[in-house]
Formats: sequence, C-alpha cells, structure tokens
Amino acid sequence: MARPLFLAVDTTEPERAQALVRAAQPHLGGVKLGLEWFCAHGPAATRALVAACGLPLFLDLKFHDIPNTVAAAVRAVAPLAPALLTVHGSGGRAMLEAARAAAPPETRVVAVTVLTSLDDADLAASGVAGGTAAQAQRLAGLARAAGLDGLVCSPHEVAALRAAWPGALLVVPGVRPSGAAAGDQKRVMTPAAAVAAGASVLVVGRPITAAADPASAAAAIAAELAA
Repeated sequence: MARPLFLAVDTTEPERAQALVRAAQPHLGGVKLGLEWFCAHGPAATRALVAACGLPLFLDLKFHDIPNTVAAAVRAVAPLAPALLTVHGSGGRAMLEAARAAAPPETRVVAVTVLTSLDDADLAASGVAGGTAAQAQRLAGLARAAGLDGLVCSPHEVAALRAAWPGALLVVPGVRPSGAAAGDQKRVMTPAAAVAAGASVLVVGRPITAAADPASAAAAIAAELAA
C-alpha cells in the first residue's frame, strides 16, 4: 500500500463520515467501513462514500459462518469492489477457501486472528489454550494454507507473523499514537513501532475520528510514519 494509514470510520452518520474522510484524506491509503456502518446503511451508502472520496475500501465485516454462507456473502459484497475484505480465521480452512474462491481476484481476503480487545485470559476463558501469540500463529498457518492474502493481527504479533509468513499482507488495528487512550484495546502499539515490526496496513479510528481536529491528528500520524 502506498500509504499504510486506513481510517476506521466508526459512525452511522453519513455526513460525519464524509467530513472525517475529507479531513484526513491527504494522509490516507484507504477507508475502513465495518459492521456499525454497514448494518446502518448497507451497500448503497457504502458505494456512495467510497465514490466520493476515491479511496480504496477496506470492508471489515468479519464473515464467520459455514462455507456456503460465507461464499454467498462474499459474492454479495463483490460489486462494492473492496480492496480488502475480512473473514474470521477461526471459521476453518474450508470456510477460508470458500471465501477466497468467491472473492474477485483484485480483492485481498485477510483472516482475523485474535481481536485486539482480547488477551490471554480472555482466550483461556473461551477454551483456547496457549495465549494470543500461539493462537495467531495457528490461524496464520490455516489462512496461508487456504490461499488467503494475509491477516488481521495485533501489533504485538506482527513481528513473529512477518517472520513466519514474509509475503503476507498484515493489517493491524490497535494502533495508538503516544499518549492516546487505549479504549477497549488491550494490545496496542504506536504507528511507527507497528510499521517497524512489519505491519502493511495500519487501521486507526478513534485517535483521529474522536480528535478535536481530525485533520491534524491524521497529519501527526503521517508525520510520525514519515519520520
């Protein structure tokens, strides 16, 4: 990606979404729209927002169902021409293969490993042994075997995953500039540190969208990356 910074537009208000994207646009490589936006507005508003900003779309819907259902969902959103599309790595190899087969060749399908809101204790409580790093590696191997293009992972796992899968597209949320509140994220890192560790794409939401001056907040992150 020419610019690694993707803006997570965490709002259901179309006018605010457009204003946020306009403010940060000079520093962005793309825009991420997720469940909150898509459930409120669906494909038509998504298409309109992307057309207005002219940026690549990261459609973060985290599909996770039986292979046939996931394949059908991927085909349903294919007309939006997402540059990136997420599925849950824990859905299994058959589901991951079905998603990749259903997606257009130009859409890069990436598997979510462990959500950045979870830590080792959360995984243990749900019956997953070995901690976040081990689970991310397990799901990375599954995604690679299924022919996916990369992963969504915490910045804490980036370096190890980059070493294990050099060609992967590593999409990294949980990115927080120095001094920014972590919010509900448990495994965070600064933008420069995440890129130095091997991140391909940085997904940043609230540090920009909740800032008093979103344009300046985006510019500051871009300057940190450039430095």
